[in-house]
Parts: sequence; C-alpha cells; structure tokens
Amino acid sequence: MNILIVKLSAIGDVIHTLPALNAIRARYPQARITWLVEAAAADLVLGHLALDRVIVSHRKRWLRELRTPRRRQALTEMRRFWHDLRDTSYDIIIDFQALLKSGLLVWLARGRRKIGFDKGMQHQEHSYLLLNERVPPVDMEVHALTRGLMLLKAIGIDHPSVAYHIPTTAADHRQIAAMLGDQGIDGSRPLVAINPVALWETKLWLNDRFAALADRLVTQHNVNIVFTGGPGDRAVVDAIRSRMRAPRRIFPAAPH
Repeated sequence: MNILIVKLSAIGDVIHTLPALNAIRARYPQARITWLVEAAAADLVLGHLALDRVIVSHRKRWLRELRTPRRRQALTEMRRFWHDLRDTSYDIIIDFQALLKSGLLVWLARGRRKIGFDKGMQHQEHSYLLLNERVPPVDMEVHALTRGLMLLKAIGIDHPSVAYHIPTTAADHRQIAAMLGDQGIDGSRPLVAINPVALWETKLWLNDRFAALADRLVTQHNVNIVFTGGPGDRAVVDAIRSRMRAPRRIFPAAPH
C-alpha cells in the first residue's frame, strides 16, 4: 500500500501532524508512506522512522527565482518536483492542510482515495472540492493535533497513543550542546524552551504573562529557560526578559 501525507507547513502544524503519521504507521506497518512538505518544515520529517520518502516543495523560492536570472534552474527543479509527485500511484492521499495550495497538489497527485475534511472548515479555501472522499468538518477550536487524529478516526485509523518521534542526529545534539554552552547552560537542570512570537496576532500572548510563566518555571521548578525565535523576534524576547524577576544567569536567551 502506498500512502501520501500532505502537510506542507508551518513548523508547528507539521509537528502537530506527527502523531497522525505514527498512527498511520501503526495501522499499516508494511505500507510505503510518503510525506509532501515545504522546505521550511522539511527537517522535521526528513529521516523520520515512520516515513519511507519525503517530497520537498520549494514553492516560495521557485516563485522568487522565476523573476530572476535563476528562472531556468527554478523551472528545472519544478519539473523534477512534478515528476516526483506523479511517479507513484497512491492508494490513499490525506490532505491534513485543508488549504488551496495543498488541495491542488492532492488533485495533481495520482491517487485512488483523496481524503480530507468537507466544506465547513475555516480558512479552507474550497480545497474540499479537490477531494473524492470527504470527512465531516470539525470545529477549528479543536486543537490541530486532535483534528488530525479525528480525520484518521473517520476513515478507520485509531491512535493508541500520541507519539512524535522527531528525528534527530548526533550532529544535531552536538550543535545544540554548543549553542547552549555558549549561553552558559551545561545540562545540569531541565530545559524549557519558550517561543513567544507567532505569525498570527490571534496566537500571541501578553509579554507580562510570558515573563510571569518563565519566573514560575525558574523559581518553582529550577529549570533553565531559553527563548527561541527568528532574528526579528529579539525585541519581543528582550521585552519579556526585562519583565522577569528571576536571576538573569538562569535564563539566557538567544533567538535563532
């Protein structure tokens, strides 16, 4: 059996879909499972033990390069991606994204059952029209992880437990140890990472509350706190740290 998972982005949403991947693998241990993902989140699934193949879309870069002298290279990569997408006939294709960009790829891929949520999901962009097997919609207030497992349950795939199994290598561990060492963290205390910035305003929390949470973790649980994010998030991280009362030596922060 060939199964294609379509979950392109973003990083958090891809992580939330990993339990669904492991549920599929538990239900079909002999299946060949492929994941279609965009480049920004690809490292979360490349090398995953439950996967046989990962197809990576560089859509954003290709669109930029089509307007530059690199357009020929972009077109070559796009043709290769098209070949990879179409070289297998899938028994099951599951659209966990439920957006137009994922729906189009589901439609273009070769598959017998193209499964996803039916009309009624917020921000769905009519992707359900590109499916041939539609599952009743669920409330978007339901957590993304749970929504993915509910989609599977509707087609007869149960989940005995929630498991992620994010793939890591020895090189990853060495790099992380070096980064933490640069911040004075030696691994003697538990480590808690806080990522305080999100793309959508509805997902943001007040800086004062992040500071209070970090203070409680430090003082009540004796942990090290590391704030994560991109270069553009440093102002928010600095604002949170300035509101904290715990000793600064306990919570170094370095957005990456």
